[in-house]
Amino acid sequence: MAEPTARPRFEQARLPKATPVDPEALNSLDDELSRILGAGAVARDDATRLTASADWAHMSPVLQPMLPGGVADLVVRPPDADGIAAAVGAAHRHRVPVTVRGQGTGNYGQGIPLFGGLVIDTSRATKVLAVEDGWITAEAGASFVLMEKAALATGQELAIMPSTVGSTIGGFIAGGAGGTGSIANGAIWDGYIRSLRVVPCTADATPVDVGYPDNIAQSHAYGVSGVISTATVALRPARSWTALFTSFPELDGAVAAGLELFDLEPTPRLLSLDEAGVVATYRPADPAMPADRLSVRGIVTVDSVDAATAIVERHGGRVEAVRPKGPALVTSLSYNHTTYRVRKARPELTHLQCSGPGLTARRSEVAEIAPESLLHLEGFYQPSTGGRDWASMLFLRFDDVDTLYDRMTRLADVEVYVNDPHTWVLHYNLDLIRAAAARFDPDGLLNPGKLPAA
Repeated sequence: MAEPTARPRFEQARLPKATPVDPEALNSLDDELSRILGAGAVARDDATRLTASADWAHMSPVLQPMLPGGVADLVVRPPDADGIAAAVGAAHRHRVPVTVRGQGTGNYGQGIPLFGGLVIDTSRATKVLAVEDGWITAEAGASFVLMEKAALATGQELAIMPSTVGSTIGGFIAGGAGGTGSIANGAIWDGYIRSLRVVPCTADATPVDVGYPDNIAQSHAYGVSGVISTATVALRPARSWTALFTSFPELDGAVAAGLELFDLEPTPRLLSLDEAGVVATYRPADPAMPADRLSVRGIVTVDSVDAATAIVERHGGRVEAVRPKGPALVTSLSYNHTTYRVRKARPELTHLQCSGPGLTARRSEVAEIAPESLLHLEGFYQPSTGGRDWASMLFLRFDDVDTLYDRMTRLADVEVYVNDPHTWVLHYNLDLIRAAAARFDPDGLLNPGKLPAA
């Protein structure tokens, strides 16, 4: 047994005491934005303000009682990247807090304006600006559906995209981490982003091009370290993908098969593993995912199906289906899409984002700490080790907040390490993010309440 690991400390989300924004400043900002972007780009009605102040944080039973948390006073929808920059500059001149959002598909309250103020909705800034050999450049509000279509027209595809393919590139970079393609390419901060055009929250708001690795400070930083107006991200040669559905009677065989499937050539675009209890929550039921067996699903190349089948059968599994039109379904059963499906069927459960060898090697000990737990795994490339491993959604019974955080802490004793999905407080890469925030947000107006004090 491994030596005991130091227990982590988690900073729980707390609602800040927010001071109402000066009404005169809001009126002046409204006037300026209407003048430079058009009156139709600006809204102050209740329905628009409430919609622009919510994301999917309600999936967390910790965050849900605190929601909406904060409500926008003013919403602007710029038509393009230049309009995004213009809105940021105007907000700074009137000293109004700024929160930027894409489609609001985040799960941690990243896009909730805790201090009110201006929400910049980027979803109208959708242009694909360039498709090159290995790279695509788009405005922050461009969706992955649009970008993938543009890439495929040149024989390429996105290196990484989220399970929510309607999400925007700016929102994914600012609030996400990984997804389809991460088994081959890692997380968004692992060289996926060649360049970001970052708007500083200053009076002139002149955009700055930030290349890799400096733009790690804008990755999964919730917009506190500068507003993304355009992004250039990696493409890969397009391949002929198909969906592979397999099942196993035991966890050990499924895990072993998955680890070998990681090394298929070409690397799968996605590989997910579910315990039977997770499969049982999926609706409608699918004969390719028997509810009494573990499910291992992959998006693999057509040419690698035979090799994948041999691996599955060698580890005691069986192939249930091969579906050329199935990759979209496999994608919709990955990452936090799984969380949504599980909690819809079993709302008494909550989720933890986890990694570590104990997830599979010490499963019975995990179950002792996390009652009624269910395991969902995703293959993920780890540049730090040069290999691939499992990342996890661990579902467990939610009793109360204190009990949940106690369990999160104790999981480290069995080599399971939790990345807290129940907080809007940033908690890694903080030194990089703080340094970039000092440069791009000297007055602290960008998404206040998300970056903890040093």
